[in-house]
Amino acid sequence: MNDYRTYDVVAKTPEQLASLRRITLVVYILYALSWLIGISAIVAIVINYVKREDAAGTLYESHFTWQIRTFWWALLWCVVGVLSLVVLVGAVILFATAVWSIYRIVKGWLYWNDHKPMPV
Repeated sequence: MNDYRTYDVVAKTPEQLASLRRITLVVYILYALSWLIGISAIVAIVINYVKREDAAGTLYESHFTWQIRTFWWALLWCVVGVLSLVVLVGAVILFATAVWSIYRIVKGWLYWNDHKPMPV
């Protein structure tokens, strides 16, 4: 049994793959911009869900999954961090979430740049 994914399930034209590649990059940029303009993360997650089906069967499917998980886990930990600010643990949780989120955006972009799927 193979322990890797194949990405030839759905044949895509070179134009479709190029479009998915650009969209994936735009979403990474929107997530990075969310540090300055928070609403950009909402735009990014909407794009992820709208274009997710188009990415099925391509290496960009793993990037979309990576991006979606990053968004929801970061949101969850930000809520926990804000709620626990009262007990002085929240700042640590928020800082750790920020570092983790930046790491995921950078790692995703590096894999995107190398035309590699994400290890999801």
